[in-house]
Amino acid sequence: MKKFSEFKIGESFYSTCSISDKELEQYLKFSMVRNAFLEDKRKGKQQLVSGRAVLSRMEGEFTRLNQIYGNDIILIGADGDSEWGNRNTRFLKPLYTDQVLKLKFTISQKEDNDENYGKIFVDYEGKSQEDETIVISKKNIYRIKKEPPR
Repeated sequence: MKKFSEFKIGESFYSTCSISDKELEQYLKFSMVRNAFLEDKRKGKQQLVSGRAVLSRMEGEFTRLNQIYGNDIILIGADGDSEWGNRNTRFLKPLYTDQVLKLKFTISQKEDNDENYGKIFVDYEGKSQEDETIVISKKNIYRIKKEPPR
């Protein structure tokens, strides 16, 4: 695991994931999302994954990275991108269950909070196996303890 002082702006970390039909069903049940489009299940067909489910999995994968896991870290917001009217996420292509999503997490900004905590701003990017961009999410802000627990 890296300390706050070791994170560098422009540094990237990578992972892959997919969301199964069962995981999507659990997410929709937990979140209580009700959307007829997402409820249109056809036997043997991949289901469209909701955007929030994609972002939740991406954040989960970020917190599981060897460089991150074990730190006292929590998502505290998303500032967005001024070039996008301060929106922070764009879904450019659909993601379906069991489709592999190649993830890239890039440290885009870093700030001191106080003597105990700092903030890292992380840009997410998810691509398909064919390298088509599915989702981009900018300036996801995490509060991180400067000296991680032992």
